[in-house]
Amino acid sequence: MWECAAFCRMEQTAPIRLYRWIVFLAAAGYLANSVLTSNWDPGGPFRYLTIWALVLSLFVAARVLMISYNRSNRRFDALVSATAVVNAMVVFLYWRLYFADPTSVTNDGELGAFWLEIYMHGLGPLLMWIDAIFINRVFRRIWSGALVLIGIVLAYVACAELFVQRFNDSPVGSVTTGLPYPFLNNLEFAGRSVFYGTNVVVALILLFAFGAVAWVVRRLF
Repeated sequence: MWECAAFCRMEQTAPIRLYRWIVFLAAAGYLANSVLTSNWDPGGPFRYLTIWALVLSLFVAARVLMISYNRSNRRFDALVSATAVVNAMVVFLYWRLYFADPTSVTNDGELGAFWLEIYMHGLGPLLMWIDAIFINRVFRRIWSGALVLIGIVLAYVACAELFVQRFNDSPVGSVTTGLPYPFLNNLEFAGRSVFYGTNVVVALILLFAFGAVAWVVRRLF
């Protein structure tokens, strides 16, 4: 009880509120930019896992701000845990694929604006992880988080395979067209299934890694 009371008081201090406002406004601004500047072929910016992660991060940022102002006591620990891992997957997959073959994740092989890339695939996720591990201190309900995480990944895959691919005629690959990332269009469905399944396993490993780090942080602080 004492730990919970002290924890809640910490979240309601001015520095934490300021930090959370910065995280919230940054996520809102970058999401607005993505929506306003996107090419609105079917699915628009929501074709990309990066934007799903950004939407989830914005929701989480709004929720923790409400906690900081004592307007809510619902913590959504499982969803926050899953959001942290989705962000980790975005960073891991984007840079791994980009450095292996830039054209696998971008149409022309070139990075976008520096201010956009550094936030979307680096700083934005980092800000969310700091809150989740050091301030919000989630990752207490690992198995619930795992179920939510699997649900998010399956929802994204279903959207990409059943909607985005069906209604888009680019990018064009050697096997199919319309899937959001160019390299996916060079894989047969069996190959894509292996890729999706492998990354679900990686996501779960990352979730447990986050959980281990969060456990150490709770013990130390």
